[in-house]
Order: sequence, then C-alpha cells, then structure tokens
Amino acid sequence: MLKLIKQQGPGMLPPPKPASFFSGLCTLTLIFHGLTALNNGLDPAAMSAKAISEQTGKEFLYKYICTSAAVQNRFCCANVTPETDWDRLTQEHAWLLTEQLVVKPDQLIKRRGKLGLVGINLDLQGVQEWLKAHLMKDTTVIVFLPEANEEFYVCIYATREGDHVLFHHEGGVEVGDVDAKAQRLMVGVDNKLSEDQVTEQLLTHVPDKKKQVLASFIVGLFNLYEDLYFTYLEINPLVVTDDGVYILDMAAKIDATADYICKAKWGDVEFPPPFGREAYPEEAYIADLDAKSGASLKLTLLNPRGRIWTMVAGGGASVVYSDTICDLGGVDELANYGEYSGAPSEQQTYDYAKTILSLMTREKHPQGKILIIGGSIANFTNVAATFKGIVRAIKDYQGPLKEHEVTIFVRRGGPNYQEGLRVMGEVGKTTGIPIHVFGTETHMTAIVGMALGHRPIPNQPPMDAHTANFLLNTSSSAMTPATTRTASFSEPRTSNDASPAKNSAHVSTAIVWGMQTRAVQGMLDFDYVCSRDEPSVAAMVYPFTGDHKQKFYWGHKEILLPVYKNMADAMKKHPEVDVVISFASLRSAFDSTMEVMQYPQIHTIAIIAEGIPEAQTRKMIKVADEKGVTIIGPATVSILPGCFKIGNTGGMLDNILASKLYRPGSVAYVSRSGGMSNELNNIISRTTDGVYEGVAIGGDRYPGSTFMDHVLHYEDTPGIKMIVVLGEIGGTEEYKICQGITEGRITKPVVCWCIGTCATMFASEVQFGHAGACANQASETALAKNQALRDAGAYVPKSFDELGDVIRSVYDDLVAKGTIVPAQEVPPPTVPMDYSWARELGLIRKPASFMTSICDERGQELIYAGMPITEVFKEEMGLGGVLGLLWFQRRLPRYACQFIEMCLMVTADHGPAVSGAHNTIVCARAGKDLVSSLTSGLLTIGDRFGGALDAAAKQFSKAFDSGMLPMEFVNKMKKDGKLIMGIGHRVKSINNPDMRVQILKDFVKQHFPSTQLLDYALDVEKITTSKMPNVYCLYFYFHSWLYTVQYCFTHECHYLDQKRLKQGLYRHPWDDISYVLPEHMSM
Repeated sequence: MLKLIKQQGPGMLPPPKPASFFSGLCTLTLIFHGLTALNNGLDPAAMSAKAISEQTGKEFLYKYICTSAAVQNRFCCANVTPETDWDRLTQEHAWLLTEQLVVKPDQLIKRRGKLGLVGINLDLQGVQEWLKAHLMKDTTVIVFLPEANEEFYVCIYATREGDHVLFHHEGGVEVGDVDAKAQRLMVGVDNKLSEDQVTEQLLTHVPDKKKQVLASFIVGLFNLYEDLYFTYLEINPLVVTDDGVYILDMAAKIDATADYICKAKWGDVEFPPPFGREAYPEEAYIADLDAKSGASLKLTLLNPRGRIWTMVAGGGASVVYSDTICDLGGVDELANYGEYSGAPSEQQTYDYAKTILSLMTREKHPQGKILIIGGSIANFTNVAATFKGIVRAIKDYQGPLKEHEVTIFVRRGGPNYQEGLRVMGEVGKTTGIPIHVFGTETHMTAIVGMALGHRPIPNQPPMDAHTANFLLNTSSSAMTPATTRTASFSEPRTSNDASPAKNSAHVSTAIVWGMQTRAVQGMLDFDYVCSRDEPSVAAMVYPFTGDHKQKFYWGHKEILLPVYKNMADAMKKHPEVDVVISFASLRSAFDSTMEVMQYPQIHTIAIIAEGIPEAQTRKMIKVADEKGVTIIGPATVSILPGCFKIGNTGGMLDNILASKLYRPGSVAYVSRSGGMSNELNNIISRTTDGVYEGVAIGGDRYPGSTFMDHVLHYEDTPGIKMIVVLGEIGGTEEYKICQGITEGRITKPVVCWCIGTCATMFASEVQFGHAGACANQASETALAKNQALRDAGAYVPKSFDELGDVIRSVYDDLVAKGTIVPAQEVPPPTVPMDYSWARELGLIRKPASFMTSICDERGQELIYAGMPITEVFKEEMGLGGVLGLLWFQRRLPRYACQFIEMCLMVTADHGPAVSGAHNTIVCARAGKDLVSSLTSGLLTIGDRFGGALDAAAKQFSKAFDSGMLPMEFVNKMKKDGKLIMGIGHRVKSINNPDMRVQILKDFVKQHFPSTQLLDYALDVEKITTSKMPNVYCLYFYFHSWLYTVQYCFTHECHYLDQKRLKQGLYRHPWDDISYVLPEHMSM
C-alpha cells in the first residue's frame, strides 16, 4: 500500500538547510514485504505491544492530541500495490508528477536510513525504479515540505516502573545513540507530566523561543500516549517552525490487549506484518479464528517449502520445540511457528490442523516431510477432545499426507491424554500414515531428536498408568505410581507417621473470585490427597448472583461452600483468608484486583486471566507494592506440594500423583509459562525427590512478581535445597539472578535455562506466544542470558533437551553431600473419581433418563434428525423443512415444506376476538410477561376453541381408512348424534369462500402427487352443503400440530401489539355483562 502525504495550503514553504536529511523533500513512506530482511530478528512482535503503521500512528496523533502547539497536518495520501495503475494514480494525485519524494518502509524498523531502506530526492520515475529494486509489495507514501533549521528527537516508552520520555535537541538520521545522548525523564506509573518538568529536565539545550511550544507538545504527546495505550512512540525528526510542529517520521506500538477500551478511538487497526516476511492468508485466517475464540491460536509461516512442520500446544512449549529444532540443525527446514492452547474446542482444533496440513501438502520435498504434534503436560485442556479435531483433519488429508511422505511424531500429556494418544495411534494404523505416539514418560522434546534422526525411535514406548489406576484405587495398601521414579523427599518423618509430609509453609486459605467450580473442586481434591485438615477454599465471590451455597466434594462426602455477591461480605465473614485467586476476565480483572487490595488481610493475589492491558497491570503492581501485597500473574499457575495449589495448576489428580505433588520435595522452580510449569513438575519428579514449591509468574511483560522475588524467597526457605529457573527471551530479570549469585545473596544451586534461543536464527521477526517474549536489544536474547548465567555460576544446560540431566546431576550431588536426606515414600489417600470424568474416560455406564431422536446439541453444531444445522441453511430448507425434520424425522419434498409454511402464513392470526387471543391480550394488559401471556392464550385451546382440528383429523382419517363412503360417513355421524368437526362457519360459505382455504386447496391440487384425503373431504362437503351452503369444510386438513404453532405466533403478535400500544389494565365494561339474579329469586 503506497500512501502519499503532500503539504497543502497557500504557497510552498522554502527549502530548509541541506544539513537536514528531510530538508526540501517530499517524504514517501512504504510498506513492503518479501524484501530480504536486514534486521537480526531480535524484536519479535509481542501479543500485547504491536507495531502499527506510521500512517495509523499519525492519524491517532492528529485526531486526538490536545496541545496548545500548532500541530501541522497538511498531507494527502495515495495507496499503491503491485497491481496499481500508475496512470490512474497520477490522475487522482497530480502532485505526484511535480513533487520531490522520499521513500521509506512504513513499519517499526530502526535505522532505516542506515540500512539503505530510504530513497530521497526522487521524482515519480525514481520512486518506481526504487520500488522495483527493493522488491516492493505494498507501500505507503508521505509528502511533506517544512522549513526546518533544527530537528528534534522525542521518544516515549514503557517500563515496569513507569514511562520514560527521551528528548534530544539534534534529531534526524544522524541522531546516533539516543539512549546515551538524550535527556531522560521517567514518569512514574499513574503520575502526570507537567510542562515545567519537561522544560527543566528535557529542554535544557533548546532555544528559549521554542521551549514553550515543545513543552506543550511533549505533554500533549504523553497524554495521548497514555490515553490511547501506546507502549512505544518515537518521532524523529520532530520539526518546529514558526507555523507550528511537524511530525516527519514516527514509529509506534500500541497495547493490542486494550482494544476493548480504545475501540471507539482506534477503530479497526490493521497491524502490518513483520518486516522482511510475506503476509499469508492462512495467517490471517488463524488470526481471525483466534479473535473469535477464548482459546489461543497462532500461526507464523517461516518457510512454506520447509519439511519440518509443528503443531504445538502451549505458548512456552511452542518456543521450546522451535529452539530444539534449530539446535539440532533444522532451522533452514523449519516451516512454521505457532501454538494452540487454552482448551480449544474440537472444531477449532480441526480448523487449525487442517490449515497446517493444507499448507504442508502443497509442495513435495525429496526427503519427505515431518509433522511434530507436541506439547507440555496440560493443566486443564482435555487432550483427547482436542486430538479428535486433529484426527479428523488427518483423516481428511490422509491421501495428500501419504503422497508427500509425511511422518508424524506425537508427544502430549494432561487430562485424558492416554485416550488422546490411543486415538492418534489408531488413526495411524487405519490410514497407513506413520505416526509415532509418546506420553509423559518421554521427555517433551525427545520426539524432535527422533524426527531429525538424532536418536532412535523406540519400538514400544512405555506408557504411564491410566487415570483410573490412580483415582479408582481400591487396594488397602495404595502405592504411589511410577515405580521408576525416586521415591524420596527431604523432610524425614518418624516411622509412626503414616500420612504424607506437609509443606512447612504457612497453610493459606483463599477466596476464589468467579464461579469456577471445576477449578475449586480440583483444589479441594488436592487438599484431600495432601491430608489437609480443612479445605483451602473458604468461600467464593460471584457478583452476578445472590448469596448462596455451592456444593462440592471433600473426599467421599459432600460439603457446602458459601458464595457471596460482593467481596466486602466475604472478607467480613472470613477474616482468616489471606489469599485471593481471581478468575475474573481480562476486562474485569483490574477493577476486582484493585478492590481486593483494599482489605489488609489479603497478602497474596493470584490472577489467572491473560491479556490484561499493560498499563492496568503496572497500576496494580504499584498499589500492591505500596500495600505489601504479592501479585502472582497475570496468567499464572502455582503450587505448594502438600499444602496449596492455585486453580487448575498441576492438572488432573493422576498427574498430581504421578509428579508427587501431594507432598513437598527439595526443589523449587519459577517459570514464566504455565504449561511449562507442569512439564517442570514432571521433569523434577523424575530426576529428584520432587517439588517443594513451583510458580509460573506469567508471560506478560510486567508480571506482578518477578523471578528474583521468588528466587530470594526460595533462598530463604530451609526446606528448599536447589532452585530451577525457566527463563525466556525478553527482559533482563535473569541478570538480577546473575548478580545475586555473584554477590553471594544466592548460595543454593541454581539450574537455569532461557528459552527462545531460536530467535536469533530466524531471518524475520516472529511473534512468540508470550507478550514478554520480545528482545529489544542483544542482551535480552536467550543466548546472551544463558551465557551470563553460566558465567555467574548457575548450572546451564546446552539445550532444553539436557535440562533434566543437569537437574539430576545437581540433585545427586546434593544427596551425596548429605544436603538432601532421602526419606521413605508414604502414599496419599485415594480420591473418588467424579462421575462426569469417569464417564468421559469410558469407565462407567448408566441408563439414560430420556431418549430423543430428533435433535443433538452436544457436538460442534446443532443437528436436526441427523442433519447439521449448517447443511440445513446450505440446502435452504426453510421453516417447513426444519419442521419436517423435527416432526417427521426426514426430509420432506419441497412442495410439502412449502405447504407447511403456507399453512402458517394463512393462519398467522385470527383477530383479537377469539378466545385465545382475547386471553393473551387481557394477560398482557395486566403487566404479565410474554411467556405468561402466551400460556394464558394457549391454555384456552380445547374442545370448544381449536379442538375441532384434532377431532376433524381423527374423524376424516378414520372414515377414510375404514373404507367408508362419504355418504356413509355423513349418515353415521348423524345417526350417532355427533357433529362433523371442521365444517361450518358463521360467515364463510360456498358462495363466500375463505380465500385462505382456496389458496391451500389450489396449491395441494397442483403440487401434491396424491390428494385422496382432500378429495374425500370435498365429497363430504358436497353432501353437507347441498342444503346449507355455510356447512362446508374449512379446517379439515390443518393438523393440530400446525395449529398450535400458529397460535404461538398469533398470541405473541397480540402481546407485542398491546405492549406497543401501552394499553392499561383491562376491565370488562358493565354494559357488556348481563347481571341476573339467582333462578329461585327471579321466580
């Protein structure tokens, strides 16, 4: 897209001095992709802070900045794509033929001039030649002619502590290292910037006559930056003339998670694709799926012709798999990066998987292709359910997959993963596609080595015990599963102590914000297997219902937990609570957290939601620091084995038992990734005596607590003997650990690995799963941090593949030194399995209470009599077709469907005078609701009102089926003293027929292949009307089913009509009532 902005107004400004890079030139800004990347790939776009185009940034500024400085916005724009008709473009923008132009990428790329990405002093032909040379795809152009003797530099960017404002009195391309040269001012979180501060601290080298203008502009810019949730805003150069302020060049990022706050001002923002990489429609398709889902779906194409494809569950895990592929030499063949996480549905997983399979089966590779379906151990995602979507996609693409010689490697853990792996293995056998399946017994990234030929593929990989083996243990001597693990931990007990050891930490009690019954039940089950005396959850707060009790299980018995409408009541009635676990949504997490911090009894707040705007997170952190409250998260999971767990941490009970989380070990860890924390539980339980405490601080740029906060806590906790840190690309927190080790503040062994080592190997920017996974400088790369940790004395493996081996080595050394004294394992108490989960696993069966054959709403879409609702609309079946499926359980012919619809149309209303409509009207005027008013009318239907329909259908059908002649039928009814239902009318007759009846009669005669019953009724009509013309058939072919549906329509219409007319309470008039005395009195 080519956008051109040209100065307009009376007369052109004279050209400035040639010392200025932009002097005397029109500026042409381009967005182009497919260009060979010149950056080092260290700045992956984060999920929250996203770069916007220069034009978008300037539009925001021009529209919303509030300043006394005259901000000049005299520009015009034009758009160019590879298909642009230049002749037409110049007709629409004649100034392209006369002005000088500057060409530059309209993306957040630093040092564009020095990288050769700026063309200056060009005419239109020069622009076209420049674009051809740089393989331009989409371009934006800006044209500008200020008179400038001086150019300035200004930048605002966010950090954890506040927002930094940088200003330098010499701007332009040759500004140099502004971090070292610029004046700097830090504005604390929730503080305001004043013009006096700007003048005194930033404008010391600016001429006096320009200070007021610049001070006002910078304050206005800062307010704009805050109001529109920018995270980065740079203007270079900023030109100040006698006419006002000109913004020549801008680079900006906004916090995309604030869309729900800023939508009215932002509008629909289009985020440009990363520089140096093509934008693909499949990426846009997955991004659209992601936007419509509560789950997380990401896809970035790196090399569509590559042979190594990934389909990884989890943001942290996706980075680890990419790291391992690159470490093993597969960087040039890695085709994509992406993730699916957050419990996507079967349909969402299917859509994601089929996109991957479609892409990888478009071009053949001489060595065949590899698909790695990996992931860590899920906390709450039903693995079998998500695998069903992948299996569907594999079946749909089995032909192309075999044709392209695709080999699939699967490794996964989590709830019901055994069933998921079984299904995945079965589809490999049935389709003939080589699929190698592994569970939690296999190291997470081991399948990468197998796929790339660096390690052998086991013939029959060992499988961990099934979920039921743990949860349905009826043995009197229950043992901890997985006998291959080291059954020991570092807190010895006396021999007569038969219960698992408990964490020596303070036994916390929590309030849960949100109606998360599954998570709360998981916490109570964890409490039970840890032999806690009382549940860790004291109450729940849910503002959308009134105070009530919620039923849960405590082992084998049922208990009730109170649910409060507001936090104040919960705090007052539960003074012992010191922890709040917040399941509030990203939209309400800020307000609810700020409310919780008003109560001094709360010491810790765990925030589960992810995607909270960074500005709100920083405000929460500031208040928490002031009040001495620890915030864990956002996007957190944490656990204290034997003591307390947050929400769904640790996954299902089978994983909790397998990872020995029911009692404390000797190892504490801290991670950013929640999914990877469960993987650490698995690794540590297999290589040591287990976990003492584990925390995932969350992947946001500004987590509530930091690595160092938890590492220092671990250092000061006697039961913790060694520390594991799983860091990642982005930020500098790991360097504080280095400093702590060097200065002797941290003395316990630290095993540390930073994920994201692949970032420096990519030729273009990649959006990683976590918002904080963004390296803005070389020191923030995973490689640099791993080396610094190694130099400081931490134990750093060569890759994530070796993390478990290093942990084992350090642990064994501590055992040899006597620092850790292994103790005998004591099994935990068993917990009954929930009925719903046992049914999910296929362990039980139960006779159904109801049976239905017309509708099934359990799957991804509604099904009517075996037909998916999408097919109903695709076939344009209409209302008649739907009623045919639901009433008759089959597709009716088109004429039958149309007949049903015609019946509904011609009987849509019978007027307000009939009994049913009258009752509905009276009820509506009494102020009753729709359902009550509708019911009042429908209950009138009976033998006297509407009952003729059923009776007519029975009489005519019975007579016809018995072979009775029409005359015999009439005579029999007369002999029996019964009326023939469905005939006769006060007004309508043969001479004055009801047109509704005539319309339907004509349609049936014209379209129905057989009309025997209608002909029979018409013969009866001839007999009954031979003497009385009004005794003719009126309703005999309207079945009562349709009549009931019709009455719903008509009564609803009368209800809405009365409400629309605002009719008051109905009272029947006296003159319409005949008041009579009792019969014996009148005599």
